[in-house]
Order: sequence, then structure tokens, then C-alpha cells
Amino acid sequence: MSRNLLILAAAPTLGELRDTLVRLEDTIIFALIERSQFKHNNSIYEENKMSFKDGYKGSFVTWFLKEVEHVHAKVRRYQSPDEYPFTGNLPEPVLPPLDYPPVLVDPQNININEEIFDMYINTVVPGITQLGDDTNYGSSATRDIECLQALSRRIHYGKFVAESKFQDPASHDEYVRLIREQNRDRLMELLTNKQVEELLLKRLKAKAIIYGQDLSSASLDANGNVKTPYESPSASP
Repeated sequence: MSRNLLILAAAPTLGELRDTLVRLEDTIIFALIERSQFKHNNSIYEENKMSFKDGYKGSFVTWFLKEVEHVHAKVRRYQSPDEYPFTGNLPEPVLPPLDYPPVLVDPQNININEEIFDMYINTVVPGITQLGDDTNYGSSATRDIECLQALSRRIHYGKFVAESKFQDPASHDEYVRLIREQNRDRLMELLTNKQVEELLLKRLKAKAIIYGQDLSSASLDANGNVKTPYESPSASP
């Protein structure tokens, strides 16, 4: 849950969003690294592979996700504007509601967690794990849920980024015109900063390489900075 959204008077600016976005990058990378220590364990993704005393029909991961989100809903996680559940029929919070500012002018309930779940299970997990079954079902599913929640929050933060760009006086009128024209292609061009995206991908690659290293061979240079076997791309000719 995001405490920062409570102290904002309105939609956050790009500058106010940046720290959260960078922290989420780290959270996602570390979560993926943790999941990758276990094998694929495909059994936890197969529907009706396991039986549940409550009569639930589905996979172990979806059952576990439902149970986790029911607990989190009770402590008002999904009352926060930057949190989106993967499951439905969630209980009401036991805590009183918080007074969040209007961070989105038109807070449409756009939730793409179904697509995120499908992409994560069918593309990400096979790409970061070894084939096989090590029976670490609970640990694997716990890491899966951490990854899914972090990915969901980061991806849905795009709505705040888009809102911030829309509210920018320098481009607001252009956005309004394109929206009225329903010119989706031009809107995407206006929203997308290719240079920033390229830098983002380079930063993520560098972080993944560094965070995934065995730092037992790391040392300090003359200035007290950590030296690792990985050479930063910026240091390359």
C-alpha cells in the first residue's frame, strides 16, 4: 500500500512518481531472482491437480492467490488507488477507509491483471526457472504471488504516469484534441518517450546482472565504492 498517495493534494507529478517507479524495479527484479531459485514446478499451475478441503476448483497458485488477497483485502490493501486484486468477491476491510486524494481525474476501473497473470505464468516463469519439479510448491507459489503483485502495481502505475503527462500544461491541449479525435496511435506516440524507455531497459539489464551476481568476490576501490566482476555498460568504450 502506498502511504505517499495520502499526502498528495492531487495527481502525482512525474518527479513524485519516479522514486516509487525505481523502487518497484528493484522489488520486481529481486522477486524474480527469488522465484528462480526453485524449479518450474508446473503442478502448481495445473487446474484441479490438487484437491482443496474448501471445494475450490482451480490451480494451487490461484487458490493461494485467492487466500492471500482475502487477508490483504481485510486490511484495506485494495482501497489504495495503486493496488489491484487478481481475484474477486473480496471481503470488506476491518479498518476504516482512508481519505485518498483524487489522483486520477477519471478513475475508471481498468484492471489488466488477467493479462499480467497469463503472461507471468506462461512466459516469465518458464523463462527464469529450470524445468523439473523440486516439490517446493508453497515456496514457489509464495514467490509467484510476490512477483505478480509487484508487476501489477508497477504496470498499473502507468495510469498515474499518463495522468501526469495529460495534466502537463505544455501538452494538455494536444491530449484533449487527440482524445476527441480518438486518435489512439498519436496518443501512444505522445505518451511514449522512446529515449527514456531505452534508458530504462539498459538500467534494468544492468540491475539484473548486478543483483544476480555472487558478491563473495566483490571488493572496495580506493573511494570505498563496491567493485564487482560486472563491468558497467557506461564504462565500456
